[in-house]
Amino acid sequence: MKLLYNNHHQNRTQRMAFAGLFVILLPIFVPNLFEPLGRASPTMFSEWNAPQPRHSSLLKIALHRQIPTEQQSELWSPLVNQGWRPCAESTALPKKSRGYVQVFLDGGLNQQRMGICDAVAVAKILNATLVLPHLEVNPVWRDSSSFADIFDVDHFISSLRDEISIVKELPSEYSWSSREYYATGIRDTRIKTAPVHASANWYLENVLPILQSYGIAAIAPFSHRLAFDNLPTNIQHLRCKVNFQALVFVPHIRKLGETIVHLLRHPPGKLQASGTEFHKGRIGDSEVTGAGKFTVLHLRFDKDMAAHSACDFGGGKAEKLALAKYRQVIWQGRVLNSQFTDEELRNQGRCPLTPEEIGLLLAALGFNNGTRLYLASHKVYGGEARISTLQKLFPLMEDKKSIASAEELTKIEGKASLSAAVDYYVSMQSDIFISASPGNMHNALVGHRAYLKLKTIRPNMTLLGKLFLNKSMGWTEFQHAVRNGHKNRLGHIRLRKTKQSIYTYPAPDCMCQS
Repeated sequence: MKLLYNNHHQNRTQRMAFAGLFVILLPIFVPNLFEPLGRASPTMFSEWNAPQPRHSSLLKIALHRQIPTEQQSELWSPLVNQGWRPCAESTALPKKSRGYVQVFLDGGLNQQRMGICDAVAVAKILNATLVLPHLEVNPVWRDSSSFADIFDVDHFISSLRDEISIVKELPSEYSWSSREYYATGIRDTRIKTAPVHASANWYLENVLPILQSYGIAAIAPFSHRLAFDNLPTNIQHLRCKVNFQALVFVPHIRKLGETIVHLLRHPPGKLQASGTEFHKGRIGDSEVTGAGKFTVLHLRFDKDMAAHSACDFGGGKAEKLALAKYRQVIWQGRVLNSQFTDEELRNQGRCPLTPEEIGLLLAALGFNNGTRLYLASHKVYGGEARISTLQKLFPLMEDKKSIASAEELTKIEGKASLSAAVDYYVSMQSDIFISASPGNMHNALVGHRAYLKLKTIRPNMTLLGKLFLNKSMGWTEFQHAVRNGHKNRLGHIRLRKTKQSIYTYPAPDCMCQS
């Protein structure tokens, strides 16, 4: 009897082990089963369980909203002068360089952008010559775009010529110092131990000796490797000069961006998307308050964010299963938010806003259905089914593919960094910018637009999480709560606090009081 029990128990244990292994390996062998939906790539789960609106009572009224002219005028008016202006004092170029500094930058476009700014600052601290930063292939988007593919190299070098020496490539005697060289062994000229948010003294104590011994130092990894606090004023000013003046996109990115901006401000008779008409017929300018103006929405609602948040987005059991499997494969289930319930996460403001929720927020703030809304995003989890509610609220919604021709998009096709650069450019030209959730692009644009005193809406995530949990709230109460909760979140200057990023909060380090 005991033997039978042991055999049964052993067989049951083996079956459970095989089942667990199957759960882990299934997404690897059948990835499409668990990949969240891109805008043009439906998945099995999303096809069977198209997400339905979760806030139907609010949506019903929002679709037929009437916005008073006074509220529209207030919404579209520029920010009042807050008494701050950009300032950046130049410093002298060192008479003699101590050697060459190389950095290897990973991450997406905006993380690399901040790394470039830090690299210039570190080279200045060391009185060294900076080699044009090397951008690593992004493991998520698999984009191999180089610095020169994204940014105007000549403008970058000339803008900083009085501050620091920059070379496009190493002289021949140092040509051995390459990415491949450092990938094949331990090298004396590579610094792998730079701590996150290292001080200026750390670089002087640890990198300068290598420069003096070998004439070159390669720092990798380098992302987030320079502190935001306790740095000389001239170094802080230099970081902002790089970010806000020296980093300019290549001409073809700017040209495509200008084309999109022009079409948003001066739309043709019909606003058509590739294969989809968002709005049939022309809405006359006289009917639209804020005519000739447009808003950019950075809709950060991709598969990684949806899965990592551990929130419930209304897709039912199939969606929960798909996201759980994705978390298991990518992070082996180690996601901090998983220990909280959906209600707890929303009360803490830790759930990304869905397209439906960001649409309701915009409607409550006073954006009417004649608003020209440009969608800056890569892929939206849930695809067209998820985004349809937002499209109903804003029928003039556009993105790159709907507003630019296929020929104009050729140069950025399949290049996530170049695509993000176009969105960044358009975002900087918009009358109003809003991001659905925090992230690198949100942080970069909030800081850049604050530096130039442009209107930017920062969603109050904690407030919104609680409002959307209240299913009995009516539209008038919701609208009042939203407007009150965002009065001071429209681009007003916020002074940087200790440990906060200078690229998100440029005042007071890089801005002077008028």
